[in-house]
Amino acid sequence: RFSLLLLNLEEYYFEQHTANHIVNKDCKDERKFRGSLKICSKSIIFEPDDNIQPIIKIPLRDCISIKAPEDNEANNPFTRNTSGGISVACSQVFLIKERNVIAPYKTVRGRTEHLFQLDVAGKVGDVVQTLHQLYRASCLDKMGDQAAMITAILQSRLARTSFDKNRFQSISETLHMECKAEMVTPLVTNPGHVCVSDANLYFQPLNGYPKPVVQITLQNVRRIYKRRHGLMPLGLEVFCTENDLCSDIYLKFYNYQDRDEVYRLIAKYIENHIAENTAESYVLQWQRGLISNYQYLLHLNNLADRSCNDLSQYPVFPWIIADYSSSVLDLTKPETFRDLSKPVGALNKERLDRLVTRYQEMPEPKFMYGSHYSSPGYVLFYLVRVAPEYMLCLQNGKFDHADRMFNSIAETWKNCLDGATDFKELIPEFYENDSSFLVNSLKLDLGKRQGGKMVEDVELPPWASDPDDFLQKSQEALESPYVSEHLHEWIDIIFGYKQKGSEAVAAHNVFHPLTYEGGVDLNSIMDPNEKVALLTQILEFGQTPKQLFTTPHPQRKIQKLKSLSRTSSHSMSIGDSPVSPNEESFEDLTEESITLAWNNIAKLKLDKQYKIHKEAITGIAVTCNGSSIFTTSQDSTLKMFSKDSKTIQRSVSFSNMALSSCLILPGDTTVITSSWDNHIYFYSIAFGRQQDVLMAHDDAVSKICWRDGRLFSASWDSTVKVWHCVPGEILSNKKHHFELLAQLEHDVSVNTIDLNAANTILASGTKEGTISVWDVTTATVLHQTECLNTLFLLLLFLLFASFFCTDSRHLLSTGEDCCFKVTDVQTGMVVSSVTAEEPQRCFRWDGNTILSGSQSGELLIWDLLGGKVIERIKGHTGAVMSMWMNEQCNSVITGGEDKQIMFWKLQY
Repeated sequence: RFSLLLLNLEEYYFEQHTANHIVNKDCKDERKFRGSLKICSKSIIFEPDDNIQPIIKIPLRDCISIKAPEDNEANNPFTRNTSGGISVACSQVFLIKERNVIAPYKTVRGRTEHLFQLDVAGKVGDVVQTLHQLYRASCLDKMGDQAAMITAILQSRLARTSFDKNRFQSISETLHMECKAEMVTPLVTNPGHVCVSDANLYFQPLNGYPKPVVQITLQNVRRIYKRRHGLMPLGLEVFCTENDLCSDIYLKFYNYQDRDEVYRLIAKYIENHIAENTAESYVLQWQRGLISNYQYLLHLNNLADRSCNDLSQYPVFPWIIADYSSSVLDLTKPETFRDLSKPVGALNKERLDRLVTRYQEMPEPKFMYGSHYSSPGYVLFYLVRVAPEYMLCLQNGKFDHADRMFNSIAETWKNCLDGATDFKELIPEFYENDSSFLVNSLKLDLGKRQGGKMVEDVELPPWASDPDDFLQKSQEALESPYVSEHLHEWIDIIFGYKQKGSEAVAAHNVFHPLTYEGGVDLNSIMDPNEKVALLTQILEFGQTPKQLFTTPHPQRKIQKLKSLSRTSSHSMSIGDSPVSPNEESFEDLTEESITLAWNNIAKLKLDKQYKIHKEAITGIAVTCNGSSIFTTSQDSTLKMFSKDSKTIQRSVSFSNMALSSCLILPGDTTVITSSWDNHIYFYSIAFGRQQDVLMAHDDAVSKICWRDGRLFSASWDSTVKVWHCVPGEILSNKKHHFELLAQLEHDVSVNTIDLNAANTILASGTKEGTISVWDVTTATVLHQTECLNTLFLLLLFLLFASFFCTDSRHLLSTGEDCCFKVTDVQTGMVVSSVTAEEPQRCFRWDGNTILSGSQSGELLIWDLLGGKVIERIKGHTGAVMSMWMNEQCNSVITGGEDKQIMFWKLQY
């Protein structure tokens, strides 16, 4: 029956002794109760073996005397039956769990005496000495002084002990490190020793509770997060599951060096290095519908230091439904839903007006809301029926007043809308499958309301037939199309760019400064009493999540989500198409063949290879019928290779400078090449000669694109130019006519460009690693993304297939930093990234899978969402410099630094 929740907040459980509690000593009705005596930093607790008897808790500061029999009495054979006795006189005692019923603590005031007889009489002296020491600490006037003295006692005990190596699972285990730490559970921590071997993570509690050692096999670890605990970067949370809400262990260290070293030792065992995932790792998966809204919010909470083991930083989920009065819940009506673009405090305009007026009149530091949207009290408000002992621990052995309890969903929502100080959001349990927190299955006496009604089960809205049905409909609401398209607005408020600064003020999202990360530097506060008071205030008030995004969060554009069943709603598999197959299903055979090709891209096999140039190949273009392949090279030549005859049919040199890229105009009549001599050359295939030349730039032309009669050229002269071209065949002089439509200025050399399918957005990449996204129609920059240490970039817009969306929303880039990054075009946010072992020089992708050519000459197949290489194919002997893929995506040509072109085919 004993648990750490019987302790006060910030209290430690040190040791236990088997003992008898003797009542009415030397009287006719003398009784002995066998049990366990617990020595804690602020109290003495006796747990009887008999469940009928109450647990006795004696606060040390209420003790009048703590003493043992004199030595001569203890050695006196006539008083042997009292040897090992400790007498405690106190002015107040708490009786807990009488008849094993969870209920508010009973308080017995007035002087009482308690005699505890230890089984091991020789320990009495040490126990009494410890109790005297702890008593002196508890009687200090200031909380800071109390905490300092108790900490010193704790550290002394930890220093005198070490991890018991006999607890190793195997005698062959090798010790990597050992240090002191505390295991964190909601409201309480338990000190002990952490040990990391080559196979296991161990935690051995100082007090042996709840078991002598906690062991986690490192091979089973799936996720690991560094945590901010008590405003300090000292926490570490370890998960052996992929998606569970609760972790396997949460540790708080005494210095960040120990925490970081344990993190390092564990992280190397984790497949895919999930330890280092950032929020961007999940954005793309969420946008594609590969993870549910619930899963995505869970990931964001984890990354923002929210943990089920820390009630001051418990995972926060949004109110979604605004209709708690209708008999039927209609998820097709927007008015059914809460406005996700506003914090709870701003949902009621009248209340908000009053709060804004107060905010404007308030001296610095200003805040709009006097309470937070997540705090230990709010979490236990929702969970009191399944976690009553936590509520009793938080509220000094009492439940809240019956009328302030979680009595009704509708009442709670109304109070969040209208209450002067109630701005709370929800917790994950509202979107899970366990409805027990809505039912008083423990038959707790939670009090009687003003109308005389007892507090029992939570009252549900009319549209829910029972608690399970309420959760099912809440899940459906969370995963509904409306929420999917608006959830990014709530993320901006809680985890994103509207969390702090001027954007937070504009969004009416300003809380007390102490709730924000970095709002106070505890290390700078020298007064221990001030520090303890401040820390207590912050932990009880609640904390704002760690800010994950500083730019607007991308929207999720999914045409129609599948109906999510109770078993699948939180584990949407990659095979679950986010679009109903019966709606918007206009895939033709070509699109099906493209999907088939990418699903089998790892089966790409080398067909033929030819050495056709004297230097590295920089560009590849193929005629529509696939018979002729044009290549450019740093040897300054444009070559035409016949696939049928397997011979070079033409070789053209325009100057003695390298050629950087090539393309074929529609109709297969003209090849355009770009050159390091600042020119762009037009070559007539029919007449076999140079047809025209464009003096395009003041430095080397690095890349060209052609769309709808417009030529786009990038150059080392720091510009991208847009040209209108009228082909020579239309004009009588047989020459092309060029008109400069726009010039896009950059700070440094531009290495590469690409356009979206609609030809409205252009992306450019510079030698310093900046990606700029331009609106072509207005020649203005929409976004810029910095990719440090990137010397070259290769960009490719994702042309969405119909089962995702119809416009180009993502941009993939890579460079010398060896990192693939996916950028959301609408917001400029990097939504996914994966790091390679070496630079990747060229690639093609379908949104999920990347085919890349590496610096070493290999072709690599990447699972972008999984962040790993799934296949390596041997190719060139030098870097793969260029790549072409046909429309069906089943044929690939690569050009290498080894002067060869290689033909690749899919072999199903």
